[in-house]
Amino acid sequence: MQVSQLLQRADGVDAALVAMATPLNVELARGMGFAAPDGASPDALLLALRVADEAGLRAALAAAEQALAPQPATTRMGAEEPAPRTVGAAARDGAGLALISVPGQHAFTEAMDALDAGCDVMIFSDNVPMAHEVVLKRVAAELGRLVMGPDCGTAVVGGVGLGFANAVQPGPVGVVAASGTGCQQLLCLLDSAGVGVSAALGVGGRDLSAAVGGRSTLAALRRLDADPATELIVVMSKLPDAQVARRIRNATTSTPVRFAFVGETDLSTAAEDVLSALGHPVPRWPAWPGRAADPRPGVLRGLFAGGTLRDEAALIAQELRVPHEMIDFGDDALTAGRPHPMIDGSLRLEHLAGATEDSGAAAILLDVVLGYGAQPDPSAELAPLIAASQTPVVASLIGTRDDPQDLGRQASTLRRAGAHVFASNAQAARFACGLVAHD
Repeated sequence: MQVSQLLQRADGVDAALVAMATPLNVELARGMGFAAPDGASPDALLLALRVADEAGLRAALAAAEQALAPQPATTRMGAEEPAPRTVGAAARDGAGLALISVPGQHAFTEAMDALDAGCDVMIFSDNVPMAHEVVLKRVAAELGRLVMGPDCGTAVVGGVGLGFANAVQPGPVGVVAASGTGCQQLLCLLDSAGVGVSAALGVGGRDLSAAVGGRSTLAALRRLDADPATELIVVMSKLPDAQVARRIRNATTSTPVRFAFVGETDLSTAAEDVLSALGHPVPRWPAWPGRAADPRPGVLRGLFAGGTLRDEAALIAQELRVPHEMIDFGDDALTAGRPHPMIDGSLRLEHLAGATEDSGAAAILLDVVLGYGAQPDPSAELAPLIAASQTPVVASLIGTRDDPQDLGRQASTLRRAGAHVFASNAQAARFACGLVAHD
């Protein structure tokens, strides 16, 4: 996906797709106007390019060859050797954690290989069958290991961010999160207040369902409870299954635990609760005002990359009785065969262009999520559409001062385009609701 984006930005390239030739990707290539080869094996690499001229083709092929070239592994003795071809082979070098990012239907085999090799597992892959998740977490519990995911987008382990992760400082708060962007919001607000984290362990959005039973959440709680650097634990999720929630709340720990279930509270209030519990001052969350706008009739149109951020905004709109229509572009149904919107925002940009011309929208609400793995400059793509919009735009900007995209620059670009920008997604949602005139 990242190689595809790299090639699409190259001079002389109109369109590019670099992917394994799975049926989904072959169909995606056809949808882009390419005549995909018949009978391509899912194990084959599909490279599709639409270029302006021969020079553009040569440059694109050279860039693709460089980006896809195998990188040799470096041993502890400093020598180079070929990279291992299986998870089990890699684990023999003493790995403690395996990150799995393959098509969802293949994640089970790789994750089980990692568990058998003695690793904890983070499964970044989405579209993993529920039955596979249940078996993996049952086996992990028997082995005393941890499965983060499937669809675990964010984690911080040993001070290293994994997946979509923000640059945060070490500190006393441990997070168990059944939401990637929800975890990022919480970590970024704490960072804004000067409080760091000991670890953030993602467990996947389905872990607190009745079917999975909170297995990874309980394992993550035990891990953080045993960590002397963790002074307070936060468990955050969308509303869990009621029986599973009781099981999690009743878990015995020596470390204080706070619960942030979106639907019972919002994430900004949860961050404030954590700060108060630590005896830390609660700041005013950063905000950057945009173009003045008066309330007008219509609906609040929400265009989100983060599912929990979308749900939080929808719940606030429902609470305030504001008519709303909100889409999560990171939903599994919209990411099958295409990059996550935090990597490639083109689908959301198409909807944003339509929403800015939609006379039925009183205001547009969206999230802009920064950090490692995310787009290098998301505000640059959004700003022209925001500036041209006759509809007020409100954005929650999820990031930290040390993120590679430069939080201050992203905020300034969005504000100059006319958007009202908030570090708190909940505050952004409430402000956007105030721009909708309703009974």
